[in-house]
Amino acid sequence: MPDLRRQVFESGKTISRKAASREGSRRPSRNPSAQASQQSSRNTSRQPSDDEDGGYLSDDTALSIGSLDDLADLPEPDNTNWTEELADVIQDILERKRSSILSREESYAAFCRLAKCHFIDDHLRNRVNDLLAAFCKSVKFETSVRETILGLRALELLTVTTQDDKIYENVEPLLTRTIRDSTSVAAKTAAIHCLGTCAIFGGAGEDGFLDQMTFFLDIVASDGQSIGADDDPGAVTAALQEWGSLAVEIDDLEGESEDAVQIFMDQLDSGESSVQIAAGEDIALLYEKSYSPEEEDDEDEESEPEDEDESFMAAPSARAGPKLIKRYNAYHNTHELASQLQTLATVHSKHISKKDKKSLHSNFASILNTIENPRHGPTYNTAINQDTNRHYGSKMTVKIGRQGVMNIDRWWKWIRLHSLRRVLQGGFTVHYYEGNRAVLDSLPVIVRQDTPSDRGSAKRTARARNNRRWAVHDADSD
Repeated sequence: MPDLRRQVFESGKTISRKAASREGSRRPSRNPSAQASQQSSRNTSRQPSDDEDGGYLSDDTALSIGSLDDLADLPEPDNTNWTEELADVIQDILERKRSSILSREESYAAFCRLAKCHFIDDHLRNRVNDLLAAFCKSVKFETSVRETILGLRALELLTVTTQDDKIYENVEPLLTRTIRDSTSVAAKTAAIHCLGTCAIFGGAGEDGFLDQMTFFLDIVASDGQSIGADDDPGAVTAALQEWGSLAVEIDDLEGESEDAVQIFMDQLDSGESSVQIAAGEDIALLYEKSYSPEEEDDEDEESEPEDEDESFMAAPSARAGPKLIKRYNAYHNTHELASQLQTLATVHSKHISKKDKKSLHSNFASILNTIENPRHGPTYNTAINQDTNRHYGSKMTVKIGRQGVMNIDRWWKWIRLHSLRRVLQGGFTVHYYEGNRAVLDSLPVIVRQDTPSDRGSAKRTARARNNRRWAVHDADSD
């Protein structure tokens, strides 16, 4: 999916991503003369572009069903002095009176990098309130767009790392005002994501979740006009994604489902694939939530009987879980919705890029499958496995390290994964293995032991990969 949130700020020109990566990955010396020399040598006539942050300002990790990555890409594997660097970064952030716009931008970018690549909870516990105040000042004053967005990203990472339950009540008014009143659409978009993250991991509670879901739904229903981001696909996509993340936390959405599905259906007609897919995923989640595991007293109540053929053909993994019972109608006209989804699953317009077309096909085929049978999760394969004479079922898995496997067989898992992956990016695996409860409590991970066949397969894969590398090397030599 194209990144619709990437903006070039002010009138500045961009630099290459390779150069930006070098700049964003290193901190200037704490020696005052060296720091002053470096800052004075910079061309202050331009604002640094979004590209200079190597992905810190934009959602470079947008996932689609057809392009799910192994969550193991760690941005800085060789930084052995990161604890000393982090201490310096925190000190720089808290010395706001002696800082400049550029130095704050660099400090926030470094904090984001370190907080993603390492689980730094122990280093932040006594500094949460001070860091929170510093980040909020940058968001409030909006001295530069880059500083504002980096401050919002840093606030997200602080929240996911510490899970301090006082953060939401302290930042909600500021973030809401930023979303409504900021002059930068990019800042509005970042603030939407930040508000969703702070609600979930910063102590909002169910009432807070529902309040923000209403706020985000208004943004979607108005195509961004309610916050002064008229028809901006980035802001609308962010609102859709954060609505879904919050909806995962609510057990019963019967009262919200009908109106929400109708609003999301309107977004299926958007000209931007990111908006369409985010809306479709929220619809799939609502249909999934209209079913829940059978309880003991359900035998005495009337419920929709499960089709015997469907039950028999279900994949073994689906049959092993609890029986799912329909509780309510997610939407009054599923036939109309299915027809609209079918169109998107087979769209062949010449005005759509090949990449977007492939993404629409794979995503909406999966979403349609769930609408037709909410017991089916993402990428559920109804083809018959000749060995079992049953459906292949949901085959989406994500590798976590060498032995961890995450089965993404429900939409709530997919949405949580997407949300955490957006915040933590390549540090997702580190945060899991180092015990970040935000990750551990959000997604189930199964640790499997390698069998001899697994090891043999891994060796064959590695051998084939090495052979390809040598082949490319030989071709270059010629």
